[in-house]
Amino acid sequence: MNAPVSAALAANLPYYQPVADECAVFESAWRQQLPVLIKGPTGCGKTRFVAHMAARLGLPLFTVSCHDDLSAADLVGRHLIAAGETRWCDGPLTRAVRAGGICYLDEVVEARKDTTVVLHPLTDDRRILPIERTGEELAAPPGFMLVVSYNPGYQHVLKTLKPSTRQRFVALSFDFPAPQVEMAVLQQEGGADERLAARLVALAGQLRRLSGYDLDEGVSTRLLVYAAKLIASGMTPLAACRVALVEPLSDEPETIAALLAVVATQFEH
Repeated sequence: MNAPVSAALAANLPYYQPVADECAVFESAWRQQLPVLIKGPTGCGKTRFVAHMAARLGLPLFTVSCHDDLSAADLVGRHLIAAGETRWCDGPLTRAVRAGGICYLDEVVEARKDTTVVLHPLTDDRRILPIERTGEELAAPPGFMLVVSYNPGYQHVLKTLKPSTRQRFVALSFDFPAPQVEMAVLQQEGGADERLAARLVALAGQLRRLSGYDLDEGVSTRLLVYAAKLIASGMTPLAACRVALVEPLSDEPETIAALLAVVATQFEH
């Protein structure tokens, strides 16, 4: 069961609708000083979940969006020249360790494999961060937590975590929420009424069934929230779904036309 949260605290947390026991698992992992790996499709709530849990635990959050050119120095830090002198500048990983907060590496498989090796001393019983360029060896305080995420749908032979890295983490699998949960998200985050939320969630189900056939991935909960916000602003449902759900999913004219036809089944009357 999830740990109880006071009404005052809950009102100030980034909105997140729990699906199962993920909040309790995350909190338990933090208390036991264990790193967490979150797997799930684009836009299913991974980043919002981490922000929610950081606020819930009262921890500073340092987020890194990983990419092909991300280097170890980008994470740990580097010497910079300023005002005619050389100064050391901490990277986000080092800042998180010093602050005793959460360092969240989003889409960690996008980073170079030689970069992720720097995480290893923080993900075992040592919990240290060696900084070779300054000669420091930082011991992570009890509050520090390392969290990484990636989208298994984009995995291929060149973009996956090495077993020596994967097996250092407690893992959580995320997916798109159940219809009732997703409806609650659209009502809270997108300003949709119950009827509109139900229509958008039903449409999402139809579009997600096309994933793997005409689409690489199904429509995300994030995009559904965008559509709901546009409709709430006065845009017609067909126009909002076209720009928020259809166009982001494909560049192929035939596929776009087919998706618009699916949208029409929900909103033509």
